[in-house]
Amino acid sequence: MTASFATCDLCDAHKNDATGDFRVLPPLFRDFAAVRKFCGPVVTVKCFEDNSAVKAVLDASGFEQTPAGRVGKVLVVDGGASLRRALLGGNLGLAALKNGWAGVLIDGCVRDVAELAQLALGIRALASMPMPTEKRNQGQTNIAVQIQGVWVRPGDWLYADEDGALLSARRLT
Repeated sequence: MTASFATCDLCDAHKNDATGDFRVLPPLFRDFAAVRKFCGPVVTVKCFEDNSAVKAVLDASGFEQTPAGRVGKVLVVDGGASLRRALLGGNLGLAALKNGWAGVLIDGCVRDVAELAQLALGIRALASMPMPTEKRNQGQTNIAVQIQGVWVRPGDWLYADEDGALLSARRLT
């Protein structure tokens, strides 16, 4: 989705929100793909050093029908902040792009950084790590997860740009 928004403006408008519906992620995530500004409804995965659930989600359609039309979704992965294994690489990044996902935010690592940099997709993670995951077919999808102390729920909207990333319980733009 190429909506017109700025996270700074959204924070200005919602800085006094006391409901918990508006949340800002800490500034720990780096961009790894060509798109720096993306947003969309959230799908969640919780996994640890096993990207089987990430692959299953990204191999499916990344589009959602909304009253405003079809939009790309954003996958948020609670990888336990592990810096030992990469949860997404070039093949999964390409699958996400082909299936219409707007972006992926991973509390963990990615690999194949040169390949990811070529993709017209938003990808944010903590770091790069060349070590792949073990495939144990473990992980949970569409559950509330905590990313760096911030709750993320399926159906939230994630907004990310050059200034940071934030979440809202509802669409803001």
